[in-house]
Amino acid sequence: MRKWLYRFFIELTNHRLSSAILKKFSQSRVSAILIPSYAKIYKINQAEMEKNLTDFATLHDLFVRQLNKNSRQIDQQENSVISPVDGVIEEIGMITLNKEMIVKNKHYSIQEMLGDEESLAKYVGGTFFILYLSPSHYHRIHSPISGIITKQWELGRKSYPVNRLGLKYGREPLSKNFRKITEIRAVDSFVGVVKVGAMFINSIETTHTSDSVKKGEEIAYFSFGSTVILLFEKDGFTINPEIKPATNIKVGEVLGKLKQEKKSH
Repeated sequence: MRKWLYRFFIELTNHRLSSAILKKFSQSRVSAILIPSYAKIYKINQAEMEKNLTDFATLHDLFVRQLNKNSRQIDQQENSVISPVDGVIEEIGMITLNKEMIVKNKHYSIQEMLGDEESLAKYVGGTFFILYLSPSHYHRIHSPISGIITKQWELGRKSYPVNRLGLKYGREPLSKNFRKITEIRAVDSFVGVVKVGAMFINSIETTHTSDSVKKGEEIAYFSFGSTVILLFEKDGFTINPEIKPATNIKVGEVLGKLKQEKKSH
């Protein structure tokens, strides 16, 4: 019953009109009245912001805020993979031979998530990371590696929440929500960066236009809290042993390392 009620509420409220209204409000000057309380409720770290709280004209401006230069230290080891976002590590696991990842005892189709057979084949048997951004987090997304952007595409329309309730009761939000996918190649390794939209506001804005990207360079931002999924090839990635699920992480911190030797596919 609880699952049915949750889904009914989401379907009732999560449509184009409600999304448009919420988006328009967050981008209006009227929304600025909520900025002080929003910052207090979500304990926004104002010391690291590029602007003062009073400088934001709208709530949306606060959502997509920039940080002070050097507020995030990007690990510069040649083969290190960094966190592309500030967030919480929801899950780390293996992509099964059935082309699935298992999160909170639910099976998510990587095949459906990517919608591309050629890209999918690279990641079967590999590793996935799920990084959740709450409304309190910095919402800009950075490249986890240096390399060449080989492909970018988007899929999906509606979006369920991607918090714990959403993962438990939603209709496979990680593989069905609106999402923008970027594939990056570093020498012999590919990394998939899946940016998943959250409920109501599906806005994922791409900010990087070049084919090449440097580790730590900004590539996109969310207009609200959401989720980034990283996909790594089989035998192509070693997890940092200090990284565990349910821990907080920031942009630039090491998730693991790409293996440098060439792999056979």
